[in-house]
Amino acid sequence: FGNAERDNRAKAKTINFSILYGISSWGLAGRLGLSREEGKAMIERYFERFPGIRHYIDETLAKARDDGFTTTLFGRKCHFPNISSSQIHVRQGAERAAINAPIQGTSADLIKRAMNRMDAALIDAGLPDVLMLLTVHDELLFEVPHGQEEAAAATIKKVMAEAAAPALSLSVPLDVEVGWGVNWGEAH
Repeated sequence: FGNAERDNRAKAKTINFSILYGISSWGLAGRLGLSREEGKAMIERYFERFPGIRHYIDETLAKARDDGFTTTLFGRKCHFPNISSSQIHVRQGAERAAINAPIQGTSADLIKRAMNRMDAALIDAGLPDVLMLLTVHDELLFEVPHGQEEAAAATIKKVMAEAAAPALSLSVPLDVEVGWGVNWGEAH
């Protein structure tokens, strides 16, 4: 869209996830308020600009059909017994899940690895009163005593950014954002 304004970011997110998970041109058009032809053109342009995504989808589906499962970057398997179903809607659901599983599964693996290391890292940093309360998808929520926000943020960012190590060395660094406030909504 040429800029990163909030509305365009929301549209881009819709386009990325919709196309990645196999939306039709009609479905994309409906979500974005476009004609079917505009939706089709957007999908075609997307795959022209990002051929690696088409390759990922095709490779992931072929592997899922051959093996019956996909894996996260850490090797955790997710099985798809319906990936070759003769019922088109059942098969398409399994295909969407198979495409999603390595991405979302790896994200889940990373957040779990960060969570497992967090208490020790906070104690080692002299922050034993910082409490990890919960996770929401790829976010962690902490209770931090007043005056310890900056120190806690530095430790939390480091643990989360290094969550893949030593098992994996990622070619793209993990970007970690930290926000704070008196409640979760304010921290965003």
